[in-house]
Amino acid sequence: MGTAPAKSWGHEEASGGGQRVGRSSAVVGRAFTQTVPVNPKPFLNNLTGKPVIVKLKWGMEYKGYLASVDSYMNLQLANTEEYIDGQFSGNLGEILIRCNNVMYLRGVPEDAEIEDAE
Repeated sequence: MGTAPAKSWGHEEASGGGQRVGRSSAVVGRAFTQTVPVNPKPFLNNLTGKPVIVKLKWGMEYKGYLASVDSYMNLQLANTEEYIDGQFSGNLGEILIRCNNVMYLRGVPEDAEIEDAE
């Protein structure tokens, strides 16, 4: 079982198909989209009082105003609407969502519609 010879830094292929140049890891060729990590506490605090959509691990989505967030990142929503499989299910008013049930949360314009992502 032999191993392939190692390539030098100047000729190594990056995952996006470009070529690395020197040790700087600058990629020449294809453009890459870079995800910037966001600290969740300031992100959630900035969304307080604004309309959000929260998707749970179980598929339900809730659109409402983020009323508050606690130190565990449990979410309190006001004027909440429930959507199941992208279809409006009903108005729930004020709800509390336990942190470990959340798949994602995103801010939305007030008039945005829930789209079925599947």
